[in-house]
Amino acid sequence: MGIAIREPRERARTGVQGAARARTNRRPQRAARARTNSRLAHVEPRHCAGHCASHWAVRTCPEPPHLMWGSTTVHQIAENGHLKEVITEKHCVQASTPLSHVQLACCWQYCAFPHDKRDVCVWNIHNPILQTLELKGHHQSITALAFGNHYEPTLLCSAAEDYVIIWDVEACQMRIQQGFVPRGTVVGTLLGKVLYLCFSPDDQTLATCADNKIYVLNCKQEDILAVLEGHLGAVTAAEFCPRQSNILISISEDRTFKVWDLTSNALLYQSAVLSGYPLLSLCMDNRANQFITGSANGQLDVFTLLDGQQCRRVLHIDLQKEQQKYCCKIQQKARSSENPDVESINSLGNCKNLHYSSPYLNENDLESGPRAYIELPILRMAHCEYLLSSLLKKDSSFTPGSSSSLWVGTISGLFNINLATGEIDATVQFEDHLRLSIQTAGSYAIGSRSTNKIFCLLSSMFGKHIALLEVHMHELARMCLQHRNEEESLSVIARTPLLPNSPLNCDLKQKEKSKPVGHSKTASGIKDKPVVFHTKVKSSGYTSAPRVNMFTPKVNPPKRVSSVMKEKTSCLKGITKEYPLDSLAPSTLHARVVVSNQPTPVCCIQYSGDGKLLAVGLADKSMLVYNSSLTGSPAVFKGHDGAVNCVGWTQNNKWLLTASEDRSLWIWPVHGSTPALMLGTETFSKPARSAQFYYMDKFLLFSSGSEFQLHRYHLDTSRDDIKSYKKKSKSRLVGKFKMAGTQEISCLSAVNDFYSYIVLTAGTNRALEVFDLNVGRSVVTVPDAHTRPVHHICQNNGSVFSTQPSEFYNLFLTTAVTDGIKLWDLRTLRSVRRYEGHQNRCQPCGIALSPCGRFLATGSEDKCAYLFELGSSNFIHKLSGHTETVINLAFSSSAPKLTTATLDGKLQLFIP
Repeated sequence: MGIAIREPRERARTGVQGAARARTNRRPQRAARARTNSRLAHVEPRHCAGHCASHWAVRTCPEPPHLMWGSTTVHQIAENGHLKEVITEKHCVQASTPLSHVQLACCWQYCAFPHDKRDVCVWNIHNPILQTLELKGHHQSITALAFGNHYEPTLLCSAAEDYVIIWDVEACQMRIQQGFVPRGTVVGTLLGKVLYLCFSPDDQTLATCADNKIYVLNCKQEDILAVLEGHLGAVTAAEFCPRQSNILISISEDRTFKVWDLTSNALLYQSAVLSGYPLLSLCMDNRANQFITGSANGQLDVFTLLDGQQCRRVLHIDLQKEQQKYCCKIQQKARSSENPDVESINSLGNCKNLHYSSPYLNENDLESGPRAYIELPILRMAHCEYLLSSLLKKDSSFTPGSSSSLWVGTISGLFNINLATGEIDATVQFEDHLRLSIQTAGSYAIGSRSTNKIFCLLSSMFGKHIALLEVHMHELARMCLQHRNEEESLSVIARTPLLPNSPLNCDLKQKEKSKPVGHSKTASGIKDKPVVFHTKVKSSGYTSAPRVNMFTPKVNPPKRVSSVMKEKTSCLKGITKEYPLDSLAPSTLHARVVVSNQPTPVCCIQYSGDGKLLAVGLADKSMLVYNSSLTGSPAVFKGHDGAVNCVGWTQNNKWLLTASEDRSLWIWPVHGSTPALMLGTETFSKPARSAQFYYMDKFLLFSSGSEFQLHRYHLDTSRDDIKSYKKKSKSRLVGKFKMAGTQEISCLSAVNDFYSYIVLTAGTNRALEVFDLNVGRSVVTVPDAHTRPVHHICQNNGSVFSTQPSEFYNLFLTTAVTDGIKLWDLRTLRSVRRYEGHQNRCQPCGIALSPCGRFLATGSEDKCAYLFELGSSNFIHKLSGHTETVINLAFSSSAPKLTTATLDGKLQLFIP
């Protein structure tokens, strides 16, 4: 038969050397793995003609760049109990020829691979030993196999240089039971070396990739419907769009992809060169109108297919870096479990000493010399319509509506990637499981429609083995969640009463003035009496009003009130009592205002709580207050000696806060131009990057250097007639809280609209740290939240005009230059979605979240603002018309309005 069948044998797990001795009959795999583990192997592509699998070569390097594996792997350290249950080898055979260059096939019930070069072997994945089907018909070596998309009938296509044949699997089984020879339908002849096959969603047409051409064939008869040409290299994969069956996407060794319209046989879109390495794999997202490309150097790109014959990249994933982060999380969990003094990354203890920069090896491994570093070419991808975390009910993290995952097959193992965040949720490394016959894969086929398990058919890179693997999803999900919070999670909304010694229990008590001892009571007990003992002195006139009004100086002359300070209810129309939760996104330009005669950057903007006023901080040391329609002349507040970095409103909209580069913080009455409270250089060591009112206006919260301060304050604008220079407003320091391991706090955020103990900080060390001011200390640290320092944190504050579920207030956004936007869930401190598509390479562009919690707005350096739906990584509107970089944005709290601010000092108001 040309095929040797054997069962996977039980082996004692006594280490790598013991397992190698037990596999004496597998010298090709043992030698390959020895070269991979003992010497530093680096797999990189070679630019040559032929199939993508022939692009890989192995070279040795003197030092491990980033990812190293020792004799004890990360998974064995983290959770030894689940290794035997995550993946099992159901069946393994040895073919007559290596199959690392062949496209294998696997679906929900069957898997297929060539054996004896020219014959097709079909297994039932549930019982591959007893139910084996052999199909003969080719005269040359089979190079590609693919199953159809429908259950009945189950179609299988096999391709060689002589024929392209379509088989009905159930019909072939029935013919064998009846004693006849199974027959297929020849749909193509002498098309060349076929590298990839793909059925259309309705199984009526077949895309055949041969050399640099794509043949579209009829599945019923031998008929070439179209020949698509245009790629400069061999076409490595092609897929039909699930939502539009007439759209075909192809990738090639020329490092580009193309979008074809099969109705007119025309090219709709051609991408630029995506990478310096060939594109090897392609996968369609069945839920969203997206597709994913994978290259030979482990780079994944997620694109959205637009209706206007355009494609937009929404996510870029570097598999090497994501694997590094994932392994560090697991090793931190392992170390914290071994050392009880070090708490896990999501516990409620002080975890500021945990960092992702920890090495991958223990000290013994580091001393043993260089280890294996394997680059991760993307061999095969398969879309999964659910997240691993959704399989376990104990995972309480927020999951966006369209979240799904992606299975990625590489030469070293399988990866499950969250398509919303681009992060690895779980990984299965073949070297962690010594019972597997194949340790280095050459070709993949992944297929299953069950939530309990997936099946993977793979061939050996260096040998002739074919193995069918079964991955148990629930066990893998438990391993996926092993580094997450197992204790009580954090919450933005205060759920417990204040502690007696909490800093938030502080009250501003006025100190009683102590009188001198001699004046309290005389030695003889006689009270102090005035010099004049009479009740009145008639000649003085002290008790009667003057007959003539003398000159009275105007101490506080009434100032002219601008149009913005007039009756608030008459200046605006259309402000509803309740925020329209079903309104469209504000994308129509309504008004444009120039804030200054000279180009002046707008440093910050913020709406008041009632949505009727807009505060604008400028780089020319002033603050302007507009009405929400941007009409009329604004109120001007001047006095700072530096750019105004921050503005903030109290809940009653009567007070304004400004923080400046001159190391000062002032609080202004809205109807006045003189600050009521001034904090200066004696309080600030460095300029405040963030400042706001906190805890329902009870405190002032601001950052300075590597710490943030909490101040209790009292505001009083009344003055004594005699001591008019003396202000009655005052503040008192409650506490200073230092962010560890950073030179400066880059941004800070806390909720003021309701009682919350949580303060979020981000530092120049790229870390994100959470403080609980009820206990008065840091509780969680997330190192390397972004690849660059976070310059803006935006929380879901909601609004008094709208209502959201309580768990939605645990969501917050962070953004960093060149690293996009991340949506986080405070309960697990995991990134649940990532947003890209805007340009942010140099300037710190701001972000804003709508009061309804549905829309996200971000600035961009391409003179546009972008609007996203919170549950989708693809932006829905691109707001153009700006003349410079959009660096700040603000949503109105009472109406669906968005105001953008640019680097040249212009405001634009957008409405639905």
